[in-house]
Amino acid sequence: MAATASTNRRGANRRRKAGRPRPAVAAAGPRANRRAERRQVILAAALREFSARGFAAARLDDVAEAAGIAKGTIYLYFRDKEALFQDLIRSEMSPVVGTLEFALGLDLPARAAAEQAIDLFVREIYNTERKNIIRLIISEGPRFPHLAEFYYREVVSRGIAAVRALLARALERGELRSDAVIRFPQLLVAPGIVAIIWQGLFEAHEPLDVPALMRAHLDLLFGEGRPK
Repeated sequence: MAATASTNRRGANRRRKAGRPRPAVAAAGPRANRRAERRQVILAAALREFSARGFAAARLDDVAEAAGIAKGTIYLYFRDKEALFQDLIRSEMSPVVGTLEFALGLDLPARAAAEQAIDLFVREIYNTERKNIIRLIISEGPRFPHLAEFYYREVVSRGIAAVRALLARALERGELRSDAVIRFPQLLVAPGIVAIIWQGLFEAHEPLDVPALMRAHLDLLFGEGRPK
């Protein structure tokens, strides 16, 4: 009887202990959140510093100072400056590309889908600091071809594939005058690149109405007028 009671008490104690949260596990959530928040602070600071100084000239010291952390802390999150820039592309641009892929994949007339893509570009890229990532790739890509290759793989190739699929459907439906824009899908996105370059160089001299520019370009590709 005594042995049975002792065994029952030990079992109850084990069950009570099992029900208690382990300190390491309980703290993992807040720690993970703090780590994610600090990572975002570093990425935001990196975008500011890369935009202001260029990728080549920006130093991790500058990024750390802008983020309000010690330089050594950055290495807990990113291997080097290149890895930091790649993560910036992945975190800022890849979600937008995912939204674009979804929008262009909808069963809509090509013109209607392209109108949605214009709105997305203006709202999520042109009117945000994300456009500076594209500027950096244009200006620094020739000197850092591995970064240009990374951007092409993560952003450009996905966008081109989505545009080609949209335009192939449009050609089958008789919405295109020729297959030229399928062979050169860069034609559809060219006004966006022009707008970003223009804004950086000439906006102070002659402001550009970017949505109007891009819709005028759609008129050239699909014919005038919005989809019914």
